[in-house]
Amino acid sequence: MKRYTLTFTMLLMALALWAQTIQVIAPQKVEAGENFRVMFKINTQDVSDFRSGLHSSDVVEVIAGPYTSSESSFRMVNGHTSSSSSITYTYTLYAAKSGTFNIPAAHAKAGGKQISSAPTKVTVTGTAQNNNNGGAPKMHDDDEQHQQQMRAAGSAITGNDLFIRVSANKKQVHEQEPILLTYKVYTLVDLTQLEGKMPELTGFHTQEIPLPQQKSFHIEKVNGKLYRSVTWSQYVMYPQMTGKLEIPSITFKGIVVQQNRAVDPFEAFFNGGSGYVEVKRNIVAPALQVEVLPLPQKPAGFSGGVGKFNISAQLNKTELKAGEPVTLRIVVGGNGNLKLIKQPTVQLPKDWDKYDPKITDKTKLTANGLEGNMVYDILAVPRNQGHYTIPPVELTYYDTQLNQYKTVKTQSFEVEVAKGDGTSSTAIDYSADRPKDIRGIKTGEASTVATSGFFFGTAGYLASLLIQLIAFVALLVIFRQRAINNADIVKMKGKKANKIATRRLRKASKLMQQGLSGQFYDEVLRALWGYVGDKLNIAPEKLSRENIADNLSLYAVDSDTIDKFISAIDECEFMRFAPGDPEGNMAKTFDSAMTAIMEIENVMKKTKSNKAKATGYSFLILALMMLPLSASAITKQNADDEYARGNYQQAIKDYRELLKAGASAEIYFNLGNAYFRTDNIAQSLLAYERALQLSPGDEDIRFNLQYVRSKTIDKITPKAEMFFVTWYHSLVSLMSVDAWATTAIASIIAALLLILVFLFAPQMWARKAGFYGSCVLCVLFLLSNLFAWQQKHELEKRQGAIVIVSTVNVKKTPNASGTDIFIIHEGTRVDITDRTMKDWRAIRLADGREGWLMPSQIEEI
Repeated sequence: MKRYTLTFTMLLMALALWAQTIQVIAPQKVEAGENFRVMFKINTQDVSDFRSGLHSSDVVEVIAGPYTSSESSFRMVNGHTSSSSSITYTYTLYAAKSGTFNIPAAHAKAGGKQISSAPTKVTVTGTAQNNNNGGAPKMHDDDEQHQQQMRAAGSAITGNDLFIRVSANKKQVHEQEPILLTYKVYTLVDLTQLEGKMPELTGFHTQEIPLPQQKSFHIEKVNGKLYRSVTWSQYVMYPQMTGKLEIPSITFKGIVVQQNRAVDPFEAFFNGGSGYVEVKRNIVAPALQVEVLPLPQKPAGFSGGVGKFNISAQLNKTELKAGEPVTLRIVVGGNGNLKLIKQPTVQLPKDWDKYDPKITDKTKLTANGLEGNMVYDILAVPRNQGHYTIPPVELTYYDTQLNQYKTVKTQSFEVEVAKGDGTSSTAIDYSADRPKDIRGIKTGEASTVATSGFFFGTAGYLASLLIQLIAFVALLVIFRQRAINNADIVKMKGKKANKIATRRLRKASKLMQQGLSGQFYDEVLRALWGYVGDKLNIAPEKLSRENIADNLSLYAVDSDTIDKFISAIDECEFMRFAPGDPEGNMAKTFDSAMTAIMEIENVMKKTKSNKAKATGYSFLILALMMLPLSASAITKQNADDEYARGNYQQAIKDYRELLKAGASAEIYFNLGNAYFRTDNIAQSLLAYERALQLSPGDEDIRFNLQYVRSKTIDKITPKAEMFFVTWYHSLVSLMSVDAWATTAIASIIAALLLILVFLFAPQMWARKAGFYGSCVLCVLFLLSNLFAWQQKHELEKRQGAIVIVSTVNVKKTPNASGTDIFIIHEGTRVDITDRTMKDWRAIRLADGREGWLMPSQIEEI
């Protein structure tokens, strides 16, 4: 009995291992606005390559995970020990709105075998409540999980169970120096909602840092206890007064859920009762005191700026006519109270009209304070001709790093104003003529190129050219042999013998129908004697029955066929003078002559058939070798769908994942669009530049690149170059490297074919067309290789880069203490000219300016 039990147990264990799958644990229904968990459980710990397939949608958002937990247990029954183990992958999701969320099949490798889960779905009902105070969404859990977390109704909630800590990154600052204030929640209870906001404070200019609405708790140990904690809110505060300022305490209103154990769960379910109670709890965030030191004696012209700043200026033109508008752009960048700085003062010449500046805010609030740039575009119009100087624009601020005032200034500008045409000029708004938005993403499949190199210049490219040469030589031999054969009159007569005989027999047939027997027999005899004379190259005076028989034997014609042919001649000559039925005799003679010629033709063709087949097969193989290879493609539908739904961050993540398989102009283009939608100009330009490298002739890429460039701060005018140099660069960039390589292969194939036309065409006009056409195509072949080589060389050097930080002080020498020679801003394109130094890069702008900056400030295209 024990033996049977053991066998049965082992059978069950083997069956369980064979049928092992991934178990999905998820609620069937949740309310909109709730968080819920999805767990994937596998009954073994020998798991690798787990892939859940979960991704955010318009109904549900994946906000955390996976968290991995494992479990092992041992059991002894009747002296037999058994063990089990499992591993669970847990994700936290947020139900955004009503609908159905499909959980796709998860895949993993367990015990060396591939296993998967069954797809399931979660129904989201109701509408998420808009919590303007940042309340955490309620967690949807099953009853068992709630019982583990919740305390009994009526349990006391002490200050050690739920509290808020307030911290400031600085307790002593100068006036206008930013302070980062952080409110962090710690809890041991089931906190489901929390409301609280910073009140209007006297003496502070306050800005709240945007944090994710979906709060993600983590475990943190405080005084020996493990708390669930989360950063609830952060503020950047600029003190406007000096002395000891107090940030008052804030009372947060929270709701804690407790279990009502006095209520029967079944009665609560059927009678509409509740097994839980909500307890309102006020949590007081303590006050905080900071000391604000006054700034030293303020110098004249102090801008009110406190932090670390720089200033730069750009003039859109230095040569113009009187009455013509000019734009002066002043950019103040850095870190500090940028929005509180006074507008820079510009001293224009006296007879210049000045208009109110257009102010563009390109700042962003971070934990370090306000970073970015403030852009002031000032429109001015000179009224008289002459040479003018626009003096430097100065900015005086308090440097919190050096604890002293610092003055920075722009360069001056020399402007040459020519005589105007006498008409008054006003500022013209061209914004209506400018495009309003970028062009949409490229849908469908995307072509991918290996990141290791291009087809041009590889062994495959050289082999394809060699194949064309071999094919040309083979065709040259074939056509030359045909030309030689055409020049051989005797041989040509032999080839045309069958056609001439057929034509004569056709004429004889018409004579037979007309009843002209004499003319009929003469034509048939001419067909027979003419066929054999042309076919065997026998002069008319040497034609005889014996001579015909001997020559046909040399061509391996059998004796029966020879006898039929001679009999046809004899029968034709006899019937010319034979009495009887003329129509019957003519028909009989016609059949004999036609049959004899056809049999000789068939026998002689058999000797050439094998050679003709071999030649045909060789030509076919050469033709097939000249066919181009097709390119592979990858799909990107999921990323495109995320972009269409407005999930730009997820689309960015998907596009970047797709690019790991190889570079693609279409995917880079769509990635640039997604970055632009998230207001990341630098990364958008970087993606467009990479797309343009792969597909220089794409109009959509060029359009979006120019449009996004118009959003950057620096308006750099390239150095003037000769018009033919510009045309040449445009021609080189007309197609990609491999497109030029394909053009080269196609042109050399066409050129070789036209050379054959020139050599062997019988018509003079065709030979001329072949000569001139082949010359043009050979030039195109050489130019295509030159353009492909030059473009590949430029791509492999990878000189281009994009500035990815808000402001860069370009140095004169590769040294942190070196002199600042000019300032550039986020999104500006530079060319790297020197990489020899580890921590520095030499760069050149399009207008010819050069300098040094750090590699972390740019990203190479």
